[in-house]
Amino acid sequence: MAKSHQNLYISNMRSPAPTTQSIQSFSLFGESTHLPDVMHCETIAERSVLHDWELAPHRHARLHQVMLVQSGGGWAHLNDQTTALQPGSVVNVPPGHVHAFRFEQDTQGWVVTLADELLDEILTHVGDVRQSLSVCCVLPGSALLASLMAQIWQEFQSSSPARALMLRGLSATLLGHVARTRVTSESSSPAATESRLVQRLRNLIDQHYLEHWRVADYARALSVTTTHLTRVTRAATGAPASALIEARTMREARRHLAYTHLNITTIADALGYADPAYFTRVFTRDAGISPREFRARLKM
Repeated sequence: MAKSHQNLYISNMRSPAPTTQSIQSFSLFGESTHLPDVMHCETIAERSVLHDWELAPHRHARLHQVMLVQSGGGWAHLNDQTTALQPGSVVNVPPGHVHAFRFEQDTQGWVVTLADELLDEILTHVGDVRQSLSVCCVLPGSALLASLMAQIWQEFQSSSPARALMLRGLSATLLGHVARTRVTSESSSPAATESRLVQRLRNLIDQHYLEHWRVADYARALSVTTTHLTRVTRAATGAPASALIEARTMREARRHLAYTHLNITTIADALGYADPAYFTRVFTRDAGISPREFRARLKM
């Protein structure tokens, strides 16, 4: 894993262009083609100083981020809302949500980034925690959260034995505290209601993606129309419901390619694809490289 760790945080984030109207979708630590290291942690200043302390509106399709402002402050633009950041503020940004930041110069704090593969590991059989984490919001921090973030930062930079295990455990604890804080500090809202619908969709996808349910099947199970489900999903994630379904299948495909020795035909069959060639086309469209090349790169 030493080499993969070196390439952990490859970003295509660039300085904001005043004339750009569309929201960019940034790829962090090779999310489109590589499984990342366990997670990523960096200081707020590390990336913000490169962009004059202002990060333009963007989203991450496969990444969940948690930020803690230790000192300084600024503004967080989350979806269509702007919220002031004070020392101690915690920002929760689930995958797919549009966000931007403007920080006071020399603001200190940390940003933890978790890939969806790790989220799936952590949030399995833990009740409705994923639902609590699905809302993009600013929350009040605590001394405990600050201490936890500092511990994650120290562990991430280390090469100590059991580093990966420690980071997984610390990441799970961080998400637990964020979920608990949100539940106790925020009341429900129309936006939260829509996020809950998307989370119910994600839960159903986890249960039925191998059966290749269509969007209409999920809408029927959720007792909503296909049009409503597509609208809410696109508003919350920037992508239609069909993209979430395919993304879940492709995430499982990446796991099989990375962690098993099964051949591509067997993997395609396990994921419900009768035609391995069609599976290869779908995977290539999603990842930008073929399944064979994806597996080869992991061995480099």
